[in-house]
Amino acid sequence: MNNLNIAIIGGSGFVGTYLAKRLNKQRLKYKICDKVTNSESDETLYVNVEKYSSLSVLKNFNCIINLAAVHRDDVRPLSRYDDVNVEGAKNVCSAAIENNINKIIFTSSVAIYGFAPPNTGEDGDPNYFNDYGRTKFAAEQVYKKWQKEDPTNRSLVIIRPTVIFGEGNRGNVYNLLKQIFSKKFVMLGDGKNKKSMAYVKNVAAFIEYSTRFDSGIHIYNYIDKPDFDMNELVSVARKTMFKKNNIGLRLPPILGFLIGYTADFFTKVTKINLPVSSIRIKKFLGTTQFSSSIKNTGFVPPYSLEQALVKTIEYEFIENNKDKKTFLTE
Repeated sequence: MNNLNIAIIGGSGFVGTYLAKRLNKQRLKYKICDKVTNSESDETLYVNVEKYSSLSVLKNFNCIINLAAVHRDDVRPLSRYDDVNVEGAKNVCSAAIENNINKIIFTSSVAIYGFAPPNTGEDGDPNYFNDYGRTKFAAEQVYKKWQKEDPTNRSLVIIRPTVIFGEGNRGNVYNLLKQIFSKKFVMLGDGKNKKSMAYVKNVAAFIEYSTRFDSGIHIYNYIDKPDFDMNELVSVARKTMFKKNNIGLRLPPILGFLIGYTADFFTKVTKINLPVSSIRIKKFLGTTQFSSSIKNTGFVPPYSLEQALVKTIEYEFIENNKDKKTFLTE
């Protein structure tokens, strides 16, 4: 592992920034390869996965970690998902072949499973419901084809994280915590639906750990266990923020959907995206719970889920970190 020279494509984003910190701590050799600079690296090499010519900088590396992706719900035109996620994967594989790079780690997503049955594992059927999930699954097939062309020598790790949260992120978990902190949060339903989550520092630790895997195809969901249900999540948040042990006001799900469909209509008419929609209400009320075989690798996450949630809440809402960098997407 010490002989690795790692290229982190898309490394200036949320996961990449924490991964760079992890690799610095482990004293591993790497470079950020991205369209924008990263403060954790002394040099950022320009790479745009849509432009094959930019991947020529990979010639001095022997391991690629590809974090680059288009993954917000509101990306337009929809062809952007294919351009970056699928065509980008083809370009990365072509560059790996050209430069004799035999180790690729690709961050996919549990979005390939869609609204999956509880505790869906790595053998779960693809059942994506949006272009993000569709193109992540398609990208996986591109990487698998690359590995199978030289299975004895090539190592492919596909990591499918669930929703990733942590300090500085401005994704769905942060938005939920912000609502709770503003005292505008209302629980919909009985709160017994479970939500698999992943803490960014744990995800970064597993990506670093997976650089040690030998040749073959290694596929893992990434989830920090045990899962919280919504009652537990909100309870930990309110206890950390307000020293309170209750959930607060509850409303029946039907009112949530009414609000969501009203927001959908407003967005359709005005072309203005709102922070609420019917699909987001459905996600909130649904159980998004996955299982993982990561424990079979011997990996132990640095933080428990409760520790991770408390650390994130303290950083975002109790300490003064307003001058620190934030990330708009997960």
